[in-house]
Amino acid sequence: MAPLVSDSATATRNPAASAFAAIRSATGSGLPVAVSAQSTIGSTRCVCVRPGGYLGSMDHDESPVLDALAEYHDRGYADFAPPGHKQGLGADDAVRRVLGAEVFRSDVLATGGLDDRRSGKRVLERAQELMADAVGAQQAFFSTCGSSLSVKSAMMAVAAPGESMLIGRDAHKSVIAGLALTGIRPEWVRPRWDRGLHLAHPPAPEAYSEAFEQHPEAVGALVTSPSPYGTCSDLKSIAEVCHRHGKPLIVDEAWGAHLPFHEDLPTWAMDAGADVCVVSVHKMGAGFEQGSVFHLQGELIDPVRLKQSADLLSTTSPNVLLFAAMDGWRRQMVRSGQELLGSALELARTARGAIDELPALRVIEDELVAKEASHDLDRLQIMIDTLDAGISGYQASDWLRSERAINVGLSDHRRILAQLTFADDKARVDRLVTALGDLTRTSLPAPPSVVLPEPRDLELEQVMLPREAFFAAHETVPIEDSVGRVAAEQVTPYPPGIPAIVPGERISAGVTEYLRSGKAATMVIPDAADPDLKTIRVVADRDHG
Repeated sequence: MAPLVSDSATATRNPAASAFAAIRSATGSGLPVAVSAQSTIGSTRCVCVRPGGYLGSMDHDESPVLDALAEYHDRGYADFAPPGHKQGLGADDAVRRVLGAEVFRSDVLATGGLDDRRSGKRVLERAQELMADAVGAQQAFFSTCGSSLSVKSAMMAVAAPGESMLIGRDAHKSVIAGLALTGIRPEWVRPRWDRGLHLAHPPAPEAYSEAFEQHPEAVGALVTSPSPYGTCSDLKSIAEVCHRHGKPLIVDEAWGAHLPFHEDLPTWAMDAGADVCVVSVHKMGAGFEQGSVFHLQGELIDPVRLKQSADLLSTTSPNVLLFAAMDGWRRQMVRSGQELLGSALELARTARGAIDELPALRVIEDELVAKEASHDLDRLQIMIDTLDAGISGYQASDWLRSERAINVGLSDHRRILAQLTFADDKARVDRLVTALGDLTRTSLPAPPSVVLPEPRDLELEQVMLPREAFFAAHETVPIEDSVGRVAAEQVTPYPPGIPAIVPGERISAGVTEYLRSGKAATMVIPDAADPDLKTIRVVADRDHG
């Protein structure tokens, strides 16, 4: 339903897109090609050559946000405007000691501080153009409200209230929140359940093809890749499915900001042909929490509509520190990403081998990319199975934190996930391996069992739209009495943040047993109305019949 935008119009808004449009024209595809020549566009020398071969058109030694901040400091501005702490002058000494004075010093207004009141120096706009150029996208937009907001904005740019969208049922809870906000009708595409590993692999391209045949009215598709476990969908094939139907593909690539910068990482969404993807720079990059970027290409999504959708949801007081970190990280990746990520991948390979040699711990890798499993794997995410050690991932995570001051990114009933980035080094990995070895020699009580029902018991029937159910009159009932009722809230084990129950789904006995037993085993469920999960909100009988 979104109006189409031509490549020529896009290139006018973003000079970097002209080179990209030429590549699309020459190859008949949105994928980068190998080029070796250098050229000059205006006075700007082409200096960005991505691992995939894309030749950028801008000078990536620039960092507009950092440069503007340096100028702001040099001039010694006296602000009679927010923030009220006035570059830390009013901050409490105890706060400054913990946070550092530089945090306050660089916390300035984006408009009327970093740039003039009319944004005449185009500081943020130039930083976004550089980001797009660095990764071969046509346009990029920064967000300081995380990919949780960015993915909602992308959904709003593609679908109107009441329209249908194909969505993998392994979507993050932020996507469900987007459904409740927008009134979009989800047509779920089911993940592939792995009975041996007790986890879900991303839906196959064939599942999206079948879903479009069953729901030709769907206006687009949304895929989550990589998953929080590092597993990746076959995005190229899914994009081809979408484009055969003339529909755009949205990719929630929150865990994949680093993917464009090394060829041994999984294919990232823009290279695979996605129309828009959202990435969280803080997850696998070097940004602050909540730093997110939209990347856009092609003609199926209106960039103005996307920007307006983000504007409806975003804060009017963005944090310049987040912009500065994203801008600086882009420059770092263009300059050194190949080397830094190559070293990180080698370190991860060494870590996998060392951990796999520990008694009773097993690194899960090959099984994740086997036939009928995931298409690819980000090997910077190290999944460690604790089942043979007789402990749960929850116990392992808690012990590592309390006894060795080590935090892991994800834990569940039988595994933990150790995330490596280019910031890690051998000393840090050695510390992790030593701690895991100590864990295997520690006696912990047997963990409570988590009831894992048949996959069909976790594939709940969508009876009402999530928006309708969320805003409907509700009742609070004991969880054992909720079976057969329609959920009025979402209930999400976190991490990984994939809801077990979505508003509007009919609750099954299997899912209640899974959640109750998981809670007893210390599963974290932060969004349930009842923190103890003894009760659950359901749609009142008069509303669901």
